[in-house]
Order: sequence, then C-alpha cells, then structure tokens
Amino acid sequence: PAGAGQHTKMCNQIAIASNMMGVVEAITYAEKAGLDPKTVLQSIEFGAAGSWSLSNLGPRMIDDNFDPGFYVKHFIKDMEIAIQSADQMELPVPGLKLAKSLYDELSKAGGSNDGTQALYKYYKMMAKQ
Repeated sequence: PAGAGQHTKMCNQIAIASNMMGVVEAITYAEKAGLDPKTVLQSIEFGAAGSWSLSNLGPRMIDDNFDPGFYVKHFIKDMEIAIQSADQMELPVPGLKLAKSLYDELSKAGGSNDGTQALYKYYKMMAKQ
C-alpha cells in the first residue's frame, strides 16, 4: 500500500540505530578490556552478533575513519521521523530514542557531518570521563 516504502525505510533505520550502539559498545569494551578490537571483530562478525554494520563500519571505527557513507545529520532526521511515526501508532521505541539522544549529543559535539560510525567517537569521549 501507499507509504509501505517509507515505513520499510523506518524499519531499517530503527534496526541500524540500536545495532550501531551495540557495535560501538562492543568495540569500546574490547579496547577497555585490553583486547585487539580487530581480532575481536574477526571472532564475532560471523556469529550471532554479525551484521553489516559490524563487518563494514566496525573496522572503520577502529581505524578512526569517520568519513560519511550516511551522514549523522540525515540519520538524526530519519530517527525523528521514525519516532514520530511510532508515537502516532502508540508504539514504544526506547532503543531508538536512546540512539537518537546519543546521536544528538554527537551532533552537538560537532559530528553532524561525520558518518554514522562516528558514534564511536562519542563513546570514547564518554569512556574517558
């Protein structure tokens, strides 16, 4: 029906938002635990934790490559649309709202023109506090 493509895109963005938090937390955890994050990625990327973001953006995070494939500012816009749509359907999306709040902080810190994997920079900054 009309609007199915837009809703499908929102499903994609919702899945990516929570997944990206998991990828970033896993890499940050590996580093704090004294592990080689590249070895950890190779160990987990084809198991149950595997995802496109883990395999493709994880290595970019580790290499401090935050060039955009998809801009943070556009991701925030999409998350806002998804939250508004979910609210209209009376559907709670706490993971999406948390992800958006983290990306909002990243944007405020100057990361709006970075790629979505730049959430890693924000986590590293938080980990130092």
